[in-house]
Amino acid sequence: MNTQTGPLLTAVQPDIVESKIAPSRERRRLRAYVLMLLIDAVLLHLGFALASLVYEGVWWQKSTMLAAQTMLPVFFTIALYNSTYCVRVLSDWIFAARKALIALVISAGLLNFVAFYTKSNAQFSRISVTLGLLFAALALVAFRRIVPMIIDRYWDGRVRNQLVIDDGGPSFSLDKCTTISAAKYELDPTSHDPFMLDRLGKLLRNQDQVVVSCPREHREAWAFLLKSTGVYGEIVSEPAHTLGAVGVHRYEGQERTTLVVSTGPLGLRARMMKRGFDFSAALAGLIVLSPLLLIIALSIKLEDGGPVLFIQRRLGRGNQFFDMLKFRSMRQEKLDQDGAQSTSREDDRITRIGGFIRRTSIDELPQLINVLKGDMSVVGPRPHALGSRANSKLFWEVDSRYWKRHSLKPGLTGLAQVRGHRGATEQEKDLTDRLQSDLEYISSWSLRRDIAILFRTVWVLTHENAY
Repeated sequence: MNTQTGPLLTAVQPDIVESKIAPSRERRRLRAYVLMLLIDAVLLHLGFALASLVYEGVWWQKSTMLAAQTMLPVFFTIALYNSTYCVRVLSDWIFAARKALIALVISAGLLNFVAFYTKSNAQFSRISVTLGLLFAALALVAFRRIVPMIIDRYWDGRVRNQLVIDDGGPSFSLDKCTTISAAKYELDPTSHDPFMLDRLGKLLRNQDQVVVSCPREHREAWAFLLKSTGVYGEIVSEPAHTLGAVGVHRYEGQERTTLVVSTGPLGLRARMMKRGFDFSAALAGLIVLSPLLLIIALSIKLEDGGPVLFIQRRLGRGNQFFDMLKFRSMRQEKLDQDGAQSTSREDDRITRIGGFIRRTSIDELPQLINVLKGDMSVVGPRPHALGSRANSKLFWEVDSRYWKRHSLKPGLTGLAQVRGHRGATEQEKDLTDRLQSDLEYISSWSLRRDIAILFRTVWVLTHENAY
């Protein structure tokens, strides 16, 4: 039986692991895309301004610039849908130039089509507009040629974080990747030790691609772990290369093939939408509820003089630890840091004010701060304490799929909670019911569903008993 003790807890120093955490290149890429959008807008205007100067002798001639300004939103719409701003354009200037020119040609065609049917062609000088398109096209191509040179100089040519984990499988490497040894960091894919999983989660943080090379007998375990951490993961497979399998990645230079086993539950756009909703809802919640939060904090302090907040280590996204905030509802001398004992209605550890805030779930409101920090979401699988048990078994001993619920950030509320799966986990079914709802939520996430769950939570809190 897997436990939380043993050599995995002490063999690897935390500072060594921390030094291997990769900086987020996704944020860098997003900033680069925004900058490219702005520069493209400038270049498009300059191209048409130069055309009006060359043909009509007037810099920034009104009708010519009107054509550029009318075409710009159409250009951006086409560009955003045809991958004009994506990872590959930062390193492949020919691909980037082709995408930009396609967007420019289509937007020019649409502009001409609309102008024809609205009979506004006469407002534009055909030669000026044609020259403007030509100059803009040359400027866009020249800019695309410069971008990879800037990336090489300031980003060391790396636009993505790529990690290779060597667990004793076939030799494998990627250009400008980071390679680590599973043995050095004592990464055991068959272990359910939360501390090992936290270490792995930190090593995988901010990675855009993770490739594991391991023996055949470890492939299933590694596939499970990669799915649980919510990363894009591949596993080197010699049989897949020999068979010429379809739907896999082939690295011909090394005569290696990898099986894609995980992609993460949410894409970039979905993550941005979810984070925007989380930040807005949490900030609004803290502002609106601030008088209540102050009253509760003062009541807790006055009752026994102890700390207002209870800080407990929980498992979050990627199986990484984070400090979750709650209003303290138990007597200070009886706090349960590991959550090994589930609370009951007649629990003598709970204070008077604690009983009230637990019944109304007000004790969970400080987690709005966790949401603002990015540790949690408003909606998601509820985070559990390490010592949580069902029928005297640790949660992951009841069902190994438990780790998959950590591929998304934990939430203040979730699908399981609004379905009534809350409270103490005395029986194994209490956990499996929650787990099933959590996995369903992860596999079918949508912003609309998050909003529906949030409103449903408010209804439950105002019409039923405590969680």
